[in-house]
Amino acid sequence: MNPVPRYNFFTAFFRKRTWVEFLYLWSALILAPFGLAYAAVTVVVGSGLAVTVVGLVVGSSLIMAARGWGALHRSMNRAMLATEIAAPPPVRRSPGFWGWVRGGLSDGAGWRVIGFLFLNIVTAAAGAVVSIVFFFIGLGAMTHWYWSRFLPLQPDSNGVMHRGASFGTDFFIDTAARQFWFAVLGALIWLFVWPALNTAFAHIQRLLSRNLLGPTASSLRLREVEASRSRTVDDADVKLRRIERDLHDGTQAQLVALAMKLGDAKDRLTAGNDPDGVAELLDGAHQVAKSALVDLRDLARGIHPPVLDNGLGAALETLAAGASLPVHLSVDLPRRPAAPIETIAYFCVMELVTNAVKHSEASTVAVRAEERRSRVFVQVRDDGVGGAYLASTSASGHRSGLTGLDERVRSVDGTLLVDSPSGGPTIISIDLPMAVQA
Repeated sequence: MNPVPRYNFFTAFFRKRTWVEFLYLWSALILAPFGLAYAAVTVVVGSGLAVTVVGLVVGSSLIMAARGWGALHRSMNRAMLATEIAAPPPVRRSPGFWGWVRGGLSDGAGWRVIGFLFLNIVTAAAGAVVSIVFFFIGLGAMTHWYWSRFLPLQPDSNGVMHRGASFGTDFFIDTAARQFWFAVLGALIWLFVWPALNTAFAHIQRLLSRNLLGPTASSLRLREVEASRSRTVDDADVKLRRIERDLHDGTQAQLVALAMKLGDAKDRLTAGNDPDGVAELLDGAHQVAKSALVDLRDLARGIHPPVLDNGLGAALETLAAGASLPVHLSVDLPRRPAAPIETIAYFCVMELVTNAVKHSEASTVAVRAEERRSRVFVQVRDDGVGGAYLASTSASGHRSGLTGLDERVRSVDGTLLVDSPSGGPTIISIDLPMAVQA
C-alpha cells in the first residue's frame, strides 16, 4: 500500500495532485448514484426474494458481482489518489449448487462493497459540493472587483443605493478598500483553504476505500500464512528429495558394499580357507557399517535434532556451550512448546549464532527464550557490525540469509523482526505460538 503523499499547505494549489483529487471527487459523485442504486437493488431484491431459490441465486449473484464495483473504485484510487489497495481474496465456496449460493451470500468482501456504496453517496456528495463551493467562493471574492459592476443597485436601510456584494442590510463591498481586502480574502480561500478541504475530503474517500474495498487484516494474515506454508511445503519437498538422493547415492551404496563384503566373507568361511582374507573383509564391512551409521545420523539430525529430546532449554545450553564465541543464555519456559515449534526455534537460534560468527564479526552473543502471553519469544542479540536485512533480495541482488528463517517462522503463524543498524548491534526477535495451529 502506497503512503499518502506529503501535503504542503503553501504549494498545494499549484500541484497536479490537488487538481486530480478534485477530479476524483467529482468522478466519485457521478458514479455514486449508480452505485447506490445497485446496492439498494441488491438488498431489496435479495431480502424480498430470500424465501425462494430464485431470490437466493439472485442475491448471491449480486453480492459477488459487487466486487466489480470494488475493483472500479480501487482502480480510481490507484490512478487518481496514488493509493494502491490490494484486492480481497477470492470467494470461498464449497462444491455444488448450494455451495455456490452459500459462498455468494457469505462473501464478506462483497458485503463490504455494498456498505461502501451506501456510504460513498454521502462522502462523495459532501466532498464534491464543499470543494466546488469553496472553489467558487474564493474565485468569486477574488474577482469581485470586476464582476460587481454588473450587479443591480441595492438600497441600504437609509435608502442609499449601492452596487456590490452585501452582508446584512448595510454592509456592501463597494469601496476600493473593501474591494481590495475582499480580493485578499478570496485569494486566501482559493489558494489555501480550498486545496486543504479538497485534500481532506479526498483523504476521507481514501480511508473509506482502504477499509471497505481491500482485504481485512485477518484475510491478509491468512493469505500470508497460506503462502508461507506453501513455500514451506515446497522447501520440505526439496529436502525430502535431497534425503532420498542421499540415501540412494550414499547409504544404499554403502549397504550394498556391506552386503557384498559379508557375502564374500561367508563364502570364504564356508570354503574353510583364507582366514586372513575373511578378517580383512569383516574389518572392511565394519568400517562401511560405521560410515553408513554416520550418514544416517547426519540425515536424522536434519529432521529432528536429538539434542531436543530434553527440551528447547537443554538444546540451547548445548548449542551455547559448543559455540566458538561466548553466548550468554537466558531461558524461562515454564511449559514445553510443541515439538515443531522447538525445532524451528532451535534451528533459528543455531543459524543466527552461526551468522554472528561468520558475518557479523561479533565478540559476544546473547540469546533469550521465554514464554510471553502463551507464546514463545526468542531473541538473539550480537555486538557485531550490523547491516542484516530481511528481504528477498538485497540491493545488489543477493538473497538474504534471513529469508529462509522468516519463511519457516511464518509457516506456523509466527513473526521475525530484524533490528540491525549499520555499526550494530543486531537484534533478531522471533515470536512463535506454543503449538502449531491446525
